[in-house]
Amino acid sequence: MTLAFPLALLLLPLPLLVRLLPPLGARGGLRVPGHVFASVSDRSAGRSGLVLAVLAWVALVVALAGPGISRQSPMLPASGRDIVLALDLSGSMAKQDFALDGQPISRLDAVKRVASRFVAARKGDRIGLVIFGERAYFAQPITFDVAAVAQAIDEAQIGISGKATAISDGLGLALRRLAQSRAPTRIVVLLSDGIDTSGQVGAVDAARLAARHGIRIHTIALGPDDLETRPKARDAVDARTLREVAEAAGGTSFRVRGMTDLARMAATLDALEPNPSDRPPLRYWQSLWIWPALLALAALLAMAGRGVWTGAGPGGRGRP
Repeated sequence: MTLAFPLALLLLPLPLLVRLLPPLGARGGLRVPGHVFASVSDRSAGRSGLVLAVLAWVALVVALAGPGISRQSPMLPASGRDIVLALDLSGSMAKQDFALDGQPISRLDAVKRVASRFVAARKGDRIGLVIFGERAYFAQPITFDVAAVAQAIDEAQIGISGKATAISDGLGLALRRLAQSRAPTRIVVLLSDGIDTSGQVGAVDAARLAARHGIRIHTIALGPDDLETRPKARDAVDARTLREVAEAAGGTSFRVRGMTDLARMAATLDALEPNPSDRPPLRYWQSLWIWPALLALAALLAMAGRGVWTGAGPGGRGRP
C-alpha cells in the first residue's frame, strides 16, 4: 500500500482547527428557516450527524491522498525479438542414433523433446516454425502463441515435406518472412542433420543476405558423424557448411552428437538470446482512491437524507 500524495493527510485536522479558532467577526448574516436545523436539537441525531460528517471528511482526505496497492501482472512485456525455428524433416531424421534413459530414440524425437521445451518457455518472444525437407513451408506463422508453436513441433512428421534436404530453401523461407518484420531483433535457429541436396541457392549465400538485413542465424549440426571427420559415413551432417552459415550471419554454430550436447545447446542458446520468462514479473500500481471517495459520497448522502426525513415542516410539525 502506498499514497501518491501523503502530504494531503495534513488536511485531516483542518475542521478541528477551524472550530477552535476565534471568529474573525461577522459583517452580515444569512436568514435560514428554522426547520432546516430542527434536527440539531435532537442530541442523538446531532451525534450521528457529527459521525457522518467526520467520516465524510476523513474519506475525502484519504481519497485525495491517492492510495494505491502494488500488483503483479501475469503478462510479460514483449521482448521485441522475432525467432524462426527452421527444422529439418528429411528422411535421415528418422535414424535412431540418440539414446534417452538407455533407450534408442530417433533424431527427430530427440529434437522434439528439447525444441518444444525451448519454444514453450519463450513467452514474450514471437516464434515461428519452418519445416523443410525436399520443400519448405511455414508450419506456424510468427506469433506470441508459443504453446501453439511447441505443439506444431511435437506433431511434426517425417515425409510431409519430402525426404531430401533443402537447407537453403528452409533458410530462405525463414529469411523472407523475417525481412518483412519490424522487430529490432530477428533470429533464425536452423537445425539440420544432413547435406543441402536440393536447394536452389547456396546456404552460405543466403546467410550473407541475412546479415545485410540484420538477421542473425544460429545453426545446429545434428548427428554423430559429419563430413569433416567421416566423409564416407552415411547420413553424415555437413557441419562445416552450417558453421559457415552461422559465421556469415553473426550467429553461433552448435555441434550436437547426443542428448547431452542437445541439452547443453539449448542452455547456451538461452544465454545467447535471453529468455523473456527469466525477467522479473511486470509490476504496476492499482489506484484505490475510488473506494474512499465512494464512502465519502455515501456519508454525505446519508447526511442529506437525515436532513430531509427528520426536519420539521413549515408549521413546526415533524415529517415522518
